[in-house]
Amino acid sequence: MRGLGGLAPAGLAARFRGSLRFKLLALALGPLLLAVPILVGILVAWGAVYYDRLLITKVQSDLAVAHGYFDQVKQGVGRRVETLAGSERLARTLRERPGPAAVAEHLREMRQQLGLDFLILLDANGRVRAASGGPTPGTPHAEWEVVRRALTGRVETEVDIFDAAQLAAIDPQLAERARTPLIATRNALPTSRNEETRGMLIHAAAPLAANAGVLAGGLLLNKNLDMVDRINEIVYPEGSLPLGSVGTATLFLDDVRVATNVRLFEGVRAIGTRVSAAVRHTALELGRTWLDRAFVVNDWYVSAYEPIIDSHGRRVGMLYVGYLEEPFQRARWFALAAVAVLFAATLAVAALVSLRLARHVSQPVERMHGTMNAIEAGELDARVGAGVARLSGEDELAELAAHFDRLLDRLAEQTDALQRWGRELDAKVAERTRELAEANETLRSAQQRLVMSEKLAAIGQLAAGVAHEVNNPVAVIQGNLDVLRETLGNEAEPVMAEIRLIQDQVFRIRLIVTKLLQFARPAEYAGYLEPIRLDQVVQDSLVLVAHQMKKTNVTIVQELRATRPVSVNRNELQQVLINLMVNALQAMPGGGTMRLETGDGERDGVAGSYIAVGDSGPGIAPADRERLFDPFFTTKSTDGTGLGLWVSLGIVQRYDGRIELDCPTNGGSVFTVWLPGEPTAA
Repeated sequence: MRGLGGLAPAGLAARFRGSLRFKLLALALGPLLLAVPILVGILVAWGAVYYDRLLITKVQSDLAVAHGYFDQVKQGVGRRVETLAGSERLARTLRERPGPAAVAEHLREMRQQLGLDFLILLDANGRVRAASGGPTPGTPHAEWEVVRRALTGRVETEVDIFDAAQLAAIDPQLAERARTPLIATRNALPTSRNEETRGMLIHAAAPLAANAGVLAGGLLLNKNLDMVDRINEIVYPEGSLPLGSVGTATLFLDDVRVATNVRLFEGVRAIGTRVSAAVRHTALELGRTWLDRAFVVNDWYVSAYEPIIDSHGRRVGMLYVGYLEEPFQRARWFALAAVAVLFAATLAVAALVSLRLARHVSQPVERMHGTMNAIEAGELDARVGAGVARLSGEDELAELAAHFDRLLDRLAEQTDALQRWGRELDAKVAERTRELAEANETLRSAQQRLVMSEKLAAIGQLAAGVAHEVNNPVAVIQGNLDVLRETLGNEAEPVMAEIRLIQDQVFRIRLIVTKLLQFARPAEYAGYLEPIRLDQVVQDSLVLVAHQMKKTNVTIVQELRATRPVSVNRNELQQVLINLMVNALQAMPGGGTMRLETGDGERDGVAGSYIAVGDSGPGIAPADRERLFDPFFTTKSTDGTGLGLWVSLGIVQRYDGRIELDCPTNGGSVFTVWLPGEPTAA
């Protein structure tokens, strides 16, 4: 094989068109030279994204743990203040030694025991009675939000920012502890300040017994190193971070680190340094949690910052956790380098193997080409199969040669194929004949439905006529009954029970007439609408079918969860539900379980409610399900007219509702009636 280095582009194109061996080489090496680098690039990009996502997910979970501990500390301050406010020991001190000095001594003792930075006892007007530190008796403290809430009887714990004067009024030591010189920090927002004098406090207030006042207490977070170290121990215990990474935790007042275990340099904490402008904008100005890499003091960390909210809903600081990014980046680049080396070695080996395979493929193909030229010259007995088998072994090329030798045999197979096509054509004709027969059956079914519609129309006219004829004598009876009652006056009292019975029967006749008219003109005749709660309709309907249930051994299971009322006619909805209940009872002559369920739901974006009536009977045959709502169709051999489900469907559809049927595989059937909250058609 000649080298390719001295060929011009035109020579390469000609070689590609005229040489199978050259094409095979290009086909074998092309994907390796093009696809492998692309694949490596995709793998590197995907790996970087997925790796970064894992790091962010890790720091997000770390922030959740830190947030939980911070809330625990905050709640702990509130519980300690509330417990002390309701303690018998404090109450006894106030009774036996009510003087300010004695109470202040007790508060100082309790402050030490409870681990708080200050305790202040206020009267019912929010003025200091005694304190563990600086406030003098009579000083007002009702401006604190927690104190105002505690004066109304509520125990409150909040995080708030106090300026230097407020801290000094509470305890001068707190003001001194809060003073922090600011250290110039890379990427921080420019500022003219040179120190931070404000303090971040977790403080709580709880009412004393018998409305005797309020007890307030709190904890200063500035330089509270025990707290941030404890957060770091909980979030990043020893050995939890691989590859030598280091975890850190910080509390910020605004954008200033006031308590942190981040080191400015060996042995010195970075208290007084400030967060970057990008993080400050995200957390403090936009109020969002920062989950990304960030430059922390002097190195890059995978970081999470969340804002801290004060009692007035303002963002006054941040809670931070994060771990050193550099070990993870170093491990990632090492892994990517290993993958790149592995792919390069694989590419080299594949190129060598492809060169040898291309030679083994091109030689048998050239032999096959010479054999086909011999056949074209008239040597009809020429064959290539044996020669190719010797050259290449039993591979695809040998199969190709054998296939060429079998071409003449395929002529006979083509004849058989023609006969098979003829048989398939006959089968197609028979299939078409069956389709025509099915079409005729469909036509007969349509004719039967047309006849059924004419019957329904006739029955409707008859029902309307009967209703009209019955209404006339009923009106006469009603009128004479009213005249009789007015004429007799008080003398009608002895027969008032009989008069009421006649009145009830007249009402019953009118109801029957109404049902006849509804059957005759279901789209026009409907009763008045009212908001109905489906759970109540279910209970009323159970009463009406109680006599039917006594004849069976059926257990009723109710799951009534509907909360939305629907606007329907109560009697019509009861008619539908009773029909479904009776059908369910008739489906279980030997006993079973009838399940009644109501709930809220939506259909096509419309809010409404549903009633489901299920039975544990044998179910409904698939052939009967399509005709189940047709008029006069019934599966009962001796009982039933086939009009119940048809009439029920007409009532439900008049209110823009639906009736759906579900037949579970384990038996039984479930009819679900869904109704919108406000039907449009009605």
